[in-house]
Amino acid sequence: MDRSVAEGAPVVTAWSAVSPFGIGRDAFTTGVRAGASTARALGGEHGVTPVDEACLVPGFDVRAVLGRNGTRNVDRVSGLALAAARELLPQDTKGTEGTQGSADDAESRDRDDTAVVLATSGTVQEMRDFTRSSLLETRPFYVNPGAVPSGVPNCAAGLVAIWHRLRGPNATITTGRTAGLHALAYARRLLTAGRARQVVVGASEEYSAMRAWLEFHHHAPAPPGVLGEGSALFLLERWTRHSPPPLVAVLGVESQVCLDGDVEEALRRCLLEGLRRHGISPDEVWAASTSHAAGDLGRQERAAVTSLFGEQPLTRVPDLTPIGETGSATGAFQVAAVLSRREPAGEGAGRIAVVTSVDSGGTLGCGLFRLLPSR
Repeated sequence: MDRSVAEGAPVVTAWSAVSPFGIGRDAFTTGVRAGASTARALGGEHGVTPVDEACLVPGFDVRAVLGRNGTRNVDRVSGLALAAARELLPQDTKGTEGTQGSADDAESRDRDDTAVVLATSGTVQEMRDFTRSSLLETRPFYVNPGAVPSGVPNCAAGLVAIWHRLRGPNATITTGRTAGLHALAYARRLLTAGRARQVVVGASEEYSAMRAWLEFHHHAPAPPGVLGEGSALFLLERWTRHSPPPLVAVLGVESQVCLDGDVEEALRRCLLEGLRRHGISPDEVWAASTSHAAGDLGRQERAAVTSLFGEQPLTRVPDLTPIGETGSATGAFQVAAVLSRREPAGEGAGRIAVVTSVDSGGTLGCGLFRLLPSR
């Protein structure tokens, strides 16, 4: 099979991560290769939670990381996405501590043809706190109006676009653990339809006491896993001879809905359809990553993958359990883990990698990628 990149093919040219391993893709790559757990005991500032530990981004405070100017009402999930975007697009930041920059360089910073597609479940803590204050105050409208934007899931994607002057299409994907792959599919369609020249695509998820309680009750009576948080972003663009060196080609993303509980068979069909569509045989798959869903859901996901590719490809992508259950950011972190195997030695160059994600709500998906050689 031809391992070159076709003109106009969707490729990832840059990526960043803010994770329980630290801020930046170097911290993520080092941490995910080491494989040490990031779970830590929770402090009193998190209140009463059903599980007394979590995988948090170390020392992350929105105003300390992003600056105090313009960040008073930035919620945590948006702050994580903004920190990842700053790592991804350092030359396009607003300036020190949220300032707008000079008028002379404004035109060069504007990116009318750059879109943002972000997978997230939003900030349930902000939604709960806002509703609670409305109920407890002497009047229901005695609330903090600055908190209103944080109560909608598309706040983070909007702030990333505003801070970096990205004026292309802006979308938020909220499909649970499969949202990261669905965001990639949406971003890929924007490129192929000519709606954008490049897309900042990825996911962001926060840890909060309210999210912990929702997960606890959703999975009851089974004990919940340790929750994690973070953001992973990618710069997706159509490759040309003038593009930066590509890291991976995004061959395609397939998705299905499983209504009968047979996730294994549904995911097998999804994988086979993706392979068929792109002319790839199962024995060409060099690396694979599953989303490590809890319980029988995860067992079925792994069974579907190993039935087609065997066990060996799964050993070539680092396990993400050390960063906990990252919800909507799961798929994005899986792609980042695949990229961590490529760098710095270009391991697996030219080979095929598969990423799968499943959600207890019945959605599932798979992404097919070609790792590209260093240039």
